[in-house]
Amino acid sequence: MARAASGEYFRRSSLFWMATITVSMGYFTWAVFWPQQVPYEALGPVGSFSKHVVEHHYPLLYYGWWFSWSVHLAEAVYSLKLCSDKGIDSLFSRFLWCLQTFLFGIASLSLLLKYRPDPRPKRH
Repeated sequence: MARAASGEYFRRSSLFWMATITVSMGYFTWAVFWPQQVPYEALGPVGSFSKHVVEHHYPLLYYGWWFSWSVHLAEAVYSLKLCSDKGIDSLFSRFLWCLQTFLFGIASLSLLLKYRPDPRPKRH
C-alpha cells in the first residue's frame, strides 16, 4: 500500500522477508526459551548446529536474542524519526512504519530509507 500523498506514505515489506524473518525469529525464540522441545534431529544441519549452540553456548544465544530484539526496537524508533524527516505526518502511517520495522527490522526500514518525498512545496 503506497499512498500518493507523502504525509500518508506506507509500503508493506515483501512477503518473502516477512515470512523469513517471522520463521527465523520464531525458531530463535523457541530455541532460547523452550530448547528441550525443539526436534533437533528432524531439522538436519540447522538442528545439529542449534543443539550445539544450546548445549555449549547458551548464554550467548540468550543474550543474542535480547540483542536482536533491542536492535529491532532501535530501528523502530529510528523509523519514527525518518517519518518525521521525510514529512510523513499521518499518525496511522507512522504507527504502521514503527510496528512493521519493529517486527521485520531492516526489511522494513530499507523501504523507508529509499523513500524520496516530492521536493516541491505543497500549495495551500
